[in-house]
Amino acid sequence: MVTDWTSALDRARDHAPFLARALERRPALAQMLAAGDGQAALDAAKAEAGQPDVAVALRRERLGLALVLAVGDLAGAFDLGKVMRELSSFADRALHAAIGAAIARRVEGAEPAGMIGLALGKHGAGELNYSSDIDPILLYDPASLPRHERDEPGEAAQRYAREIVRSLSEGTSEGYVFRVDLRLRPASEVSPLAISLDAATAHYESSALAWERAAFIRARACAGDIGAGEAFLDHIRPFVWRRSLDFGAIDEIRRLTRRIRDKQSGPREPAPGYNLKLSRGGIREIEFFAQTHQLIHGGRDPSLRLRGTRAALDALAATGRISAEDADVLGRSYDGLRTIEHRLQMVHDNQTHSLPAGDALDNVARLHGLNDGGELLEHVRALSAPVAERFDALLDEDRVSVPASAPHVVATPPDGPEPSPELIDRVAGWTDGAIPALRSTAAIAAFDTIRPALLASIAASGEPDRVLARWETMLGRLPSAINLFRLLEARPGLFDLIADCLTLAPPLADDLSRRPDLLDALIDRSAFDLPGSVADIAGQMMRRERGDDYEDRLDRIRIVTGEMRFALGVQLIEAAHDPLAIAAALSRTAQAALQVALEAAEEEFAAKHGRIEGSELVVLGLGRLGGGLLTHASDLDIIYLFTGTHEGESDGERPLGATLYFNRLAQRVSAALSVPTAHGALYEVDTRLRPQGNQGPLAVSVDSFARYQREDAWTWEHMALERARVLVGGDAAREQVGAVVTSILQKERDPAALATDILAMRTEMAQHKLPKGPLDAKLLRGGLVDVEFLVHFLQLRHRRALTPDLADAIRELAGAGYLPDTIGVAYDLMTRVLVGTRLLAPELARPSDSAAAILARQSGCEDYDTLVRRLSAARGDVAAAWQDIFGEKLEIA
Repeated sequence: MVTDWTSALDRARDHAPFLARALERRPALAQMLAAGDGQAALDAAKAEAGQPDVAVALRRERLGLALVLAVGDLAGAFDLGKVMRELSSFADRALHAAIGAAIARRVEGAEPAGMIGLALGKHGAGELNYSSDIDPILLYDPASLPRHERDEPGEAAQRYAREIVRSLSEGTSEGYVFRVDLRLRPASEVSPLAISLDAATAHYESSALAWERAAFIRARACAGDIGAGEAFLDHIRPFVWRRSLDFGAIDEIRRLTRRIRDKQSGPREPAPGYNLKLSRGGIREIEFFAQTHQLIHGGRDPSLRLRGTRAALDALAATGRISAEDADVLGRSYDGLRTIEHRLQMVHDNQTHSLPAGDALDNVARLHGLNDGGELLEHVRALSAPVAERFDALLDEDRVSVPASAPHVVATPPDGPEPSPELIDRVAGWTDGAIPALRSTAAIAAFDTIRPALLASIAASGEPDRVLARWETMLGRLPSAINLFRLLEARPGLFDLIADCLTLAPPLADDLSRRPDLLDALIDRSAFDLPGSVADIAGQMMRRERGDDYEDRLDRIRIVTGEMRFALGVQLIEAAHDPLAIAAALSRTAQAALQVALEAAEEEFAAKHGRIEGSELVVLGLGRLGGGLLTHASDLDIIYLFTGTHEGESDGERPLGATLYFNRLAQRVSAALSVPTAHGALYEVDTRLRPQGNQGPLAVSVDSFARYQREDAWTWEHMALERARVLVGGDAAREQVGAVVTSILQKERDPAALATDILAMRTEMAQHKLPKGPLDAKLLRGGLVDVEFLVHFLQLRHRRALTPDLADAIRELAGAGYLPDTIGVAYDLMTRVLVGTRLLAPELARPSDSAAAILARQSGCEDYDTLVRRLSAARGDVAAAWQDIFGEKLEIA
């Protein structure tokens, strides 16, 4: 946009009486603006704050800012964001000054401790409009509020509150500062103007309404005792940002929005009388569009907890909750409507949002730089129409399904089988008091709402008796089921996904029984997308908020990991992705959890013991974790190493020697992932592959590890190193450990002795670890263990294909002629079976028909019988390679 100060000043004088008077009253500012020096004019307007009389200073600053920002806006020199930020920043300064002056007037020299101003609404978001009210909440701390000894804290706080409101809103010869509206405070119809911290906390923890949650999305401590205000907001954060979706509250927000629309008089489309803020397609609908999605998803995703409307829309698009197009269209409409709103208010400095009629409409249009009112109406129509369209769709989402990529996009069709009388009677019996979660009137009412859909889903399932039994088990373990029922009412497509979890995958059914809030992870657009890189996943786990302690950080790891593993489990049983891709995603998730757990533990540990300069803890992954393909039942096979020497000592308040320091730190990392909490345990951490096994220290230096591997390690320990991969550690540490591992694997060996060792180990393993069933793709002879032994033997013998990725190693060995090509095909098939059976057939016997069909489909087979034949043929291929390489026949019957 071209900056034109002359045109702006002319339009201000011709079409905005308020600005014309301000230009006359502030000739020095007018001169700066005429010279095109907007920033100097802005600085001069703010300089009025130096006046000794706070009330006079604020009023003069307010008039100067109103003038400079308006003309700068009209000239194209100040964009909307700058205008709103400057107005909001001034509101912060004004409220802070008013609080300080009120207290100092009563208690000379006192600081504004104990009196808190919270900014809400547009003020909290940094989006104040040109002639806006402010809607603060005033809180006080009785213990620290300055007062005379004879004053009760509550009486002193109310006196200060009255003085604050008067000093800002009273009209004088200098004008006013802000109209102050305190109706957003708790129970405003009966409560005093200032609320004690304890009373406010009790309100928001027990009796606050859904609209108050929405209001606090944009709340911030802006004035007075800001530190105390931030602590209060931290304390009530669980009230605003709930981990589990509260669809009752979301529906209440939607009902409130509908009421706003219904009560709004005047035209629905842009015309004289159209309300830019409240009418259909107006500013409020853009704000509610963003806030509704924030309420749904912000409890689980802190990146969405943004106050600004445009910032929230962009964050929602970045995380896939809304489309990029919606964010762009709504954002541009928001800017456009807010700009026209400012034009309306510049004319007479009135807090108005409605388009005028006749000459007044033409006047606003010309102030904006348009020809007439008709052109302005067309401009507003183009801005509001896409808003109305998208908000209509949002209000109609009472029956939103699971993501479109899911197999179950809609609820069970109404023409499915009728529930049997026995099924109806049994479900009816759930409300007889035997199930604790279904004893309250509210729970029964919520259950009755979903009962028909539940009955239809169970009746339509392939195994209604099994589904019914698992539903009863799950409900029997829940302390409360109201939110679950509301979620299912809002997302009926989830019925069929739950039925699949309950009948096809016992481990997922157990997870749901313990944590039904895991279903929340399935309503996002991204629910059936594979997670991104390790860094992406770690980023979700590392999101910290002010006030978080060590336990909060560990909970965050557990929550994100638990939700990802559950979502990946659902993707697996719905055959949404190749099991190999699921296994890789499970591995990335575990690596991210290790990385974040180590970082959190290091920071907590360093607070007491400091750090050891030049040393760090390194996590080496082995087995399936090192190879990058985990299952839902995998342990984490790791070795802890530390760089530097044994002689190092930490520099903290309680220093420790290097060995003790890193062993205790390693214990913390293992505990962070394996110790059960309210959010469950994540992994079994297996450190038995470390030097000297359970008899050795948990963490050893890299030098000690290298010496042990060179001098004392057994052949099986070198085999394990074939799948070693540094999961956590700096670049130098990774290079150092990688060099040690490579040097061990490059060691020359006697082929005959190597073969003897490996065959003896496999024979002993076969005697002590028997297959658990016909689907045990791991332990059956000719299975994955035999593939691993073959590959590791060839890697150690030929000192090549030294990669922890077994599939890559097989391809390289096959390309060199050491393995037949059939082994790669066999490995992929058996790995898919291994990953699938961990959920669909954990007993490793033939599962139900439905689970068997999915297991076959996952493995690229037409049916279960074809899968069994292909698995047998693959084992035969491995047995043939085994006999060719080792000269030993495998029995694979």
